[in-house]
Amino acid sequence: MSELRQNMATKEWVIIAPERAMRPDQFRPPDTKTQTHQLPALVSDCPFCPGNEHETLEEVLRMPEEGPWKLRVIPNKHSALSRTGERRYHLDGVQRSLTGVGHHEVLIETPRHNSTPGLQSPTTIRRTLDAFQQRGRELSQDSRVEQIFYFKNHGVSAGSSIVHSHSQLLALPMVPRSTRVRVEEMRHSYDDLGLCPICLMLENELADGRRIIGQNANFVAFVPYAALSPFHMWLVPRRHGPTFLDQMHHELDALAHLMREILGRLYHGLGDPAFNYIIRSAPQRDSSSAYLHWYVSVVPRVTRTAGFELGSGMSINPTLPEDNAAFLRNQDPGDVIDDETEATRPAPVVQNFP
Repeated sequence: MSELRQNMATKEWVIIAPERAMRPDQFRPPDTKTQTHQLPALVSDCPFCPGNEHETLEEVLRMPEEGPWKLRVIPNKHSALSRTGERRYHLDGVQRSLTGVGHHEVLIETPRHNSTPGLQSPTTIRRTLDAFQQRGRELSQDSRVEQIFYFKNHGVSAGSSIVHSHSQLLALPMVPRSTRVRVEEMRHSYDDLGLCPICLMLENELADGRRIIGQNANFVAFVPYAALSPFHMWLVPRRHGPTFLDQMHHELDALAHLMREILGRLYHGLGDPAFNYIIRSAPQRDSSSAYLHWYVSVVPRVTRTAGFELGSGMSINPTLPEDNAAFLRNQDPGDVIDDETEATRPAPVVQNFP
């Protein structure tokens, strides 16, 4: 029989439908799919590959500052927001608008074209987290900014238009409704329970154990009890806190190691699936709240949204979260191919991929 489960932190409901259940290994793509590690390390016409820096806008951050780069942060060439201008609301009857000011930046995570976090070293992933934190701290000083989103799209079905491994950051002049709803639900839960609902979820998941994928001294990775889709995962800090920007050096190290392990298992277990990860951090006005707990959400794009989901706002998960977690626990995270030995110029002979 199907079961409806609710996430106690977000209050979202999901239908777990075992009658429609698929085995976890059925989500692997056909063997004919070109996986990221099979691509060339450098591509001559990729705007993010070394040697093509002139094709992007000016850098706002470079690591290291001197010598061959290992990470670059640039304004998005097709930005959704304008860096200049004032934040102004306009209301005319039922028509409400807000000037589209803010920041939209791209983090080019590595010089290697054939890279993704599941193949990267913890050092490379940590560098991306450092860049997110540095840019987030700077942009949070902009009085126009209300909410900063840190995210990665990997694969066409996850919204990525460029293969070369990159992440993005959007600093918005308002807080989206979905975020406001989550914040309010967590505040209500905190008022009702007297403690953070995510802290309680974490305690329960650790006690249960069936949905845990990996953990270390600072973070725990698990498939939530009410996972909205197959292999949907949360990476939750053990230390309660509302914002990613407050994480200390050793905590970012721990997160990078766990991300490498979890995303490596996902890469090899499901054959390089498309996925999104989102760092869910508090809005600016709630950055010192007691009731929010930041975390990383990883959403593999192995199913499609259909009419029921669009109409109801609910999801149907055709797999059991417990089975997904068991499957990922049994996968090998594989070898690192993107380490500190980076190429600095395009090779003379390259293969181009769309």
